[in-house]
Amino acid sequence: MESAYFAIKKSMLGRRVLRSKTWAGIAQEVYSLLSAYQALRIAIADAIETTPGADPDRGSFSVALRCARDQIVLAAGIIADTVIDLVGTIGRAVLDQLMPARRLRISPRAVKRPLSRYAYKSLKVDRRTYTATLSINILTPTISP
Repeated sequence: MESAYFAIKKSMLGRRVLRSKTWAGIAQEVYSLLSAYQALRIAIADAIETTPGADPDRGSFSVALRCARDQIVLAAGIIADTVIDLVGTIGRAVLDQLMPARRLRISPRAVKRPLSRYAYKSLKVDRRTYTATLSINILTPTISP
């Protein structure tokens, strides 16, 4: 969900705000953004499926979005007597610019919570060494007759 939110907010909207002034208009804009996002993700997944052994994470959303915008701006494929192949055009663009494979994780994911750098100043740790003497007393139970 976070990646979808990021893709819509940063990539599709380009940090612009929604233009509508009414609740109905805002709902329409949000639904259109979600529909466009889902259509692009389906185009990416369909394109990646045609390449055997390719990881779906290698398909770039930015490349798909840029290609879809180019298709709309150029009004490509809107004439009735031509073949409309928008998903194919987007898919070919995604396959031509696959992202590199993810590197393998060496160690398991862990949450590190280091102390604040300010906390070290407040710690009163005595780091001097001392000589210590240990004595061990072994007590045996006394049995009374």
